[in-house]
Amino acid sequence: MRPGEERPLEGDARDGVSELELLEPLKLRAAERIDEAAERLRALSRAIWSEPELAYEEHHAHGVLTSFFEQEPPAASWAVQRHYKLPTAFRAEWAPPGSRTPGAEARALQLGFLCEYDALPGIGHACGHNLIAEVGAAAALGLRAALESLPGPPPVKVIVLGTPAEEDGGGKIDLIEAGAFKNLDVVFMAHPSQENAAYLLDVAEHDVTVKYYGKASHAAAYPWEGVNALDAAVLAYNNLSVLRQQIKPTWRVHGIIKNGGVKPNIIPSYSELIYYFRAPSMKELQVLTKKAEDCFRAAALATGCTVEIKSGTHDYYNVLPNKSLWKTYMENGKKLGIEFISEDAMLNGPSGSTDFGNVTFVVPGIHPYFYIGSEALNHTEQYTEAAGSQEAQFYALRVAKALAMTALDVIFKPGLLERIREDFRLKLQEEQFLNTVE
Repeated sequence: MRPGEERPLEGDARDGVSELELLEPLKLRAAERIDEAAERLRALSRAIWSEPELAYEEHHAHGVLTSFFEQEPPAASWAVQRHYKLPTAFRAEWAPPGSRTPGAEARALQLGFLCEYDALPGIGHACGHNLIAEVGAAAALGLRAALESLPGPPPVKVIVLGTPAEEDGGGKIDLIEAGAFKNLDVVFMAHPSQENAAYLLDVAEHDVTVKYYGKASHAAAYPWEGVNALDAAVLAYNNLSVLRQQIKPTWRVHGIIKNGGVKPNIIPSYSELIYYFRAPSMKELQVLTKKAEDCFRAAALATGCTVEIKSGTHDYYNVLPNKSLWKTYMENGKKLGIEFISEDAMLNGPSGSTDFGNVTFVVPGIHPYFYIGSEALNHTEQYTEAAGSQEAQFYALRVAKALAMTALDVIFKPGLLERIREDFRLKLQEEQFLNTVE
């Protein structure tokens, strides 16, 4: 019988004792273990924060995290695969001794905790990915300790995945394509923010690089001989600014002119723009992208330039909500003193995009946001400072405890796992239906 099915807890189950009463000691042990490891976890987070690295180049952070699990006592208790599928990804796995036989391994429930650790150019860990890595590691330690406290732990694998390149490229998408999420049942991570939310409406995102090719000429002596690529870039920028009047309030278009020429007296023969498009679903994103590409091509036609439109490596999908997971997480968080924003604010507030969205299309997952003791906004220098502060540690460890407790509920609360899976199936079907509707 798999964890989460209708059965009592192993070991201490007895007549007349509620499921809640049996779970509470396990949750307490998970929280205690996280507190016991607080200094090591703080050092882990600080080491990542102190040496920020860009997407796919997180060699220091990767080394710090893999060493953390390799050195976790007792020795070699975590099976660590360095360079798992990607050079700066990893997988750390723990299972009770009884789960390692072939039959038990096939029945084992696999719970994944995700770590991010890439930084932003110029401003370092301004999105707090050092804290995401810490929270993932801490929650995994807590869950393991709770399971070890049972005389007969159920067949469960606790898996930590190091997922690089969230800010640029989509490392989780690379890992999905490589099969890293294939056998996971539920995945957990948490993201720093200005508020506590069990879910936010993270939207789908598509990025493009647009290159215009013209013809150089002397801007004073022979301007009529030139074909101005900068004019094409400016027209494209203005076309998209005008388009904003006719797009939905939930759509976003934002970009930069990366290259606009080299000298004022030379007609620019080359220009380059980078744009991001966002919408609540992949279906809407496709509509927005088509409108934007028409704007780019119109600018080329108007100026006589040729245009090259190149999409980014991966699209980021919208995050599918899992209400059974987020309600369970909120119940645990409230017991720890977390004050959450309202459900209406969760479903209608501002949001960004994340490659965790792609994960929620292949496995049920939760991606809550948490306050770190600062009103600073993400992607600012002030948030970088806050993400490395001592004050942020209380909030990071608290949310790690809530995730570990939620994982225990998934394992032991009768019917919860099936409700989570049903939520996942329904949302996936809904998304697929919307994407087929013209």
